[in-house]
Formats: sequence, C-alpha cells, structure tokens
Amino acid sequence: MDEKDTLRREYGPEDLGQGERGRYYERYRQGTNLVKLDPDVAAHFPTSKAVNEALRRLTAESSE
Repeated sequence: MDEKDTLRREYGPEDLGQGERGRYYERYRQGTNLVKLDPDVAAHFPTSKAVNEALRRLTAESSE
C-alpha cells in the first residue's frame, strides 16, 4: 500500500469549510475554575476527588 503524504504546506480559509458561529459560546460563558497546585501540595492529592474531599472538610470546619 502506497501511503503518500497529503498534507499541504498551507491551508486557506476555503479549505476549512463553513464553521458554526457560537458553537462553544455557552461553554465559554461558564468559564473555568482550574487551579494549579504546587508540586509539593499536589503530592498529597493524587486525584481531583481527593482535593475536593479535603476542601469540603476544610470549608465545613471553617463555617462551624
């Protein structure tokens, strides 16, 4: 089977198709709440579940 490289050096707008205006608008509006943990802290929280559980305990204690 002959596998020829079909990639072009450059693609123009006409090659990309029509697009869909506003496709990700709602998702964009919701924003994000990503937080980067320092490596020494992340070592204690191997999963997002572990982080969430610890933060829930912490916030429950502080609201009492």
